Amino acid sequence: MQFRYTDEQKMIQEMARDFARKEVEPLAAQIDDEDKFPDELYQKMAEVGLLCMTIPGEYGGPGADMVSYCLALEELAVASAATANLNLLTMQMAEFIWRFGSEEQKKQFIPPLLNGEKICSIAITEPMAGSDAASLQTTARREGDKYVLNGQKVFVTAGAMADMALIFAKTDKEKGSKGISVFLVDTDTPGFSKGKKEQLLGIRGLGTCGFTLEDCVVPAERLIGTENKGFKLAMLSLNTGRVVIATLALGIARRALEEAVVYAQQREQFGQPIANFQAVQFMLADIYARLDSIRLLIHKAAWQKDNGIDYSTAASQAKLLATDLAMQAATDAVQIHGGYGYTREYVVERLFRDAKLTQIYEGTNQIQRMILARKILSMR
Repeated sequence: MQFRYTDEQKMIQEMARDFARKEVEPLAAQIDDEDKFPDELYQKMAEVGLLCMTIPGEYGGPGADMVSYCLALEELAVASAATANLNLLTMQMAEFIWRFGSEEQKKQFIPPLLNGEKICSIAITEPMAGSDAASLQTTARREGDKYVLNGQKVFVTAGAMADMALIFAKTDKEKGSKGISVFLVDTDTPGFSKGKKEQLLGIRGLGTCGFTLEDCVVPAERLIGTENKGFKLAMLSLNTGRVVIATLALGIARRALEEAVVYAQQREQFGQPIANFQAVQFMLADIYARLDSIRLLIHKAAWQKDNGIDYSTAASQAKLLATDLAMQAATDAVQIHGGYGYTREYVVERLFRDAKLTQIYEGTNQIQRMILARKILSMR
């Protein structure tokens, strides 16, 4: 067992770190304040090869392994959680098409994502279907060589920015989760409309909104995979999603620790830096220990994915622990900063807001605990 990165992985990590420091960090506060993501930054990620990194060379991608991608994504997350979120969304959408789409779909839709020409969102969540995704009510009715979609989606990350979206809909309402299909739909299709942009607490700038589909006609060739098999594809995709959200959360936690260490060494009370006080030291030590151990778990899940090993358990473990750490690290960083940490003048305030979402999306942490409990109870 090798506990070291390859030369290529280290090179990718260093490239992403340099990009994050020079291109992302200077814009992070602006993205949060203005709640808008700069088009030029998205294009720059494409130009340096940071979009869709795991897509094979035959489809124009860098063909990086998942561990390499996690190393790069962590660096982006340290600088800006919103930037990392948009990056991982594009990777997930490209991977979804690559893994489950037809050859024609791969050739048509992956290049625009790789080149930064288009943004694709995923729309599963509905007003009455959150954690219970199988209860979604959006329908897709087959009419000859087309499908007619009707329904409503909510909390679509980057929905306001999206040029196309993966829409999950029921093609057979009698079959429950076994009657769900997925379609790749252009957002300018007649009958497709976007709702108001949600005003989010954190990870701002991506234009989260809802979609409404009213007799939205979609060609049958836009069906991804097989009819009625969409729920299974969603669950498989969620495993990847949990690994990358864990990585994003890890980046938030790392930045919180870095900011807390610098402040604790500079801030003086009672005639000495507060870093000298054991109460502060213990908070820093706990974050540091958990940070390294959770990174190993994330990279284990990524390595399992790379090697064709079932990584669903490691993905849930990583998502649960990393996102809880992000929230705790951000909370402790604010505490160490005291009153200053509660102001927008210091980045820990943004980290605190950003961290919360990681415990909610891509399967709440309560859902992760349910998954892991079922796993351990089924082993006897």
